[in-house]
Amino acid sequence: MTYVVTEACIKCKYTDCVEVCPVDCFYEGENMLVIHPDECIDCGVCEPECPADAIKPDTEPGLEKWLEVNTEYAKSWPNITQKKDAPPDAKEFEGVEGKFEKYFSKEPGSGD
Repeated sequence: MTYVVTEACIKCKYTDCVEVCPVDCFYEGENMLVIHPDECIDCGVCEPECPADAIKPDTEPGLEKWLEVNTEYAKSWPNITQKKDAPPDAKEFEGVEGKFEKYFSKEPGSGD
């Protein structure tokens, strides 16, 4: 098992989770974070820290796509280990459906 970041993170990109991760397995894209599945130790401390409820165990049904997204982009996006301010419009995107198709960006973030 590993944890994955899901669509709920897109355009919200809260970084509360990265501060508590003991193995620094978060990677930053332009408008979301991902978890490197080979680095995640399945401790689960990040899951309750996410205000957008975007972090889920990959054992939940229907998360195969998100495991693929996390795996792919963790290879090319920069590592992030320190909390940053959320985007100014993050609250407006909480709970919005269909964010992957509308807003997902393959571009990397700035990392630490």
